[in-house]
Amino acid sequence: MSAELSPSGSTVAEAEAFLAAHPEIEAIDLVMHDANGIGRGKIIRRHELLGFYKSGRHLPISILGLDICGEDVHETGLIWDQGDSDLRAWPVPGSLVPLHGTVPARAEVFMCMYGLDGTPMTSDPRHALQRQVDALAADGLYPAGAFELEFFLLANERGPDGRVQPARDVVDGRFSTKTEVYSVDHLHGMLPLFSAIYAGAAAAGIKAETMISEYAPGQYELTLHYRENVMQAADDLMRLKRIVRAQARAQGVTACFMAKPIEHYAGSGMHFHVSMLDKSGRNVFVEAVEGQWSPNILHSIGGLRATMAESMLVFAPHANSWRRFVGQSYAPISPSWGVNNRSVALRIPAGDIKARRIEHRPAGVDANPYLVGATVLAGIRAGLSYRVDPGPETTGNGYEGAEAGEMPVDWRGAIEAARASTFLRDALGEDMHRTFVAIKAAEYARVARTVSEVDFDLYLHSV
Repeated sequence: MSAELSPSGSTVAEAEAFLAAHPEIEAIDLVMHDANGIGRGKIIRRHELLGFYKSGRHLPISILGLDICGEDVHETGLIWDQGDSDLRAWPVPGSLVPLHGTVPARAEVFMCMYGLDGTPMTSDPRHALQRQVDALAADGLYPAGAFELEFFLLANERGPDGRVQPARDVVDGRFSTKTEVYSVDHLHGMLPLFSAIYAGAAAAGIKAETMISEYAPGQYELTLHYRENVMQAADDLMRLKRIVRAQARAQGVTACFMAKPIEHYAGSGMHFHVSMLDKSGRNVFVEAVEGQWSPNILHSIGGLRATMAESMLVFAPHANSWRRFVGQSYAPISPSWGVNNRSVALRIPAGDIKARRIEHRPAGVDANPYLVGATVLAGIRAGLSYRVDPGPETTGNGYEGAEAGEMPVDWRGAIEAARASTFLRDALGEDMHRTFVAIKAAEYARVARTVSEVDFDLYLHSV
């Protein structure tokens, strides 16, 4: 079999070198991320890897038109409108890595979808982010960044009340329903699991850094090293979620990436720290005099504020996502901005002036980082292009200044705002926009027609 020219830039030499360096690897997970960020693909045997790198792998176009349950969403136009035809997936260069702690030994590689003629399949979320990266590069700008990963560790069994409960410590089975925020000793109870997560990250070439006990029982945060390539930052986040989930499962607990699994406590965010470099590698957000903000960072914030309301479906894509937005909860409820202030949506963090950046706080950990990245970069581009004024800085309690009507108030409102948004259609690309909105509308309909326990609790003996 002769090698074809890979449109992704992958090479057979990469696979050959990997196999030579890892004779223990028996199988490889081929992973593509759909609109919901769910990894879909196949597991192949070792002897199949070179064929994948030589010729790609045929996969049905419908793999990118699935809802959260993996069922076809016909309104995407990716199912029978296309005859559920095969396109071709190709490896993402540099993404072939070993998996830690698997028996027998396995690896994984990310893949991206292309037409049979090698053109990008534009309902693939990776291509949406790459479009925005390329558009900024045409203007001589190169986004850098990192995502934060917040998550819960939950027991595999529900509590006596039928609700989820925090996991017991894997060291000695100790159980706590306290918030334990920033408690170092509390972290020690999960050290074997955290060590396995760090080992998995190291094997994958990810610089996982600080672990924190967060602001809810069983909630943690793991920070990632800043990347000069936001595509790599998004890859890090997606891969790390998979590592955390697998290592938690191996330790007998459940890693939960819902935005709001416990109703009376804070939810889990996926804050995106982003800065912009010029061709020489200089951070263009840095001010000439500390505290006198650069026009570049102010206009970028202005663009993000102006486009936030119509983009909220990307940042809060699920029914559960909207339970996270509660006052005094560390989740923003208005398109506000401020300095060293965690009550706002767009924060300029304190710290070294050379590391000046925007912390974009609306997205939940249940969002797709490729689509979040594409939308945020498009908002920054709009702000820079039109020199958008960010408006007054929010100081003090940003929840007190929030005004009704500034943002959608629920999932349905976000779907309708996204459907009508010219900005979001341009940010994601027409095909990705159509696919994403259609999937969300189908999921909304699924939830809306479901008769839940809440219905019976409220109405069974009352109406």
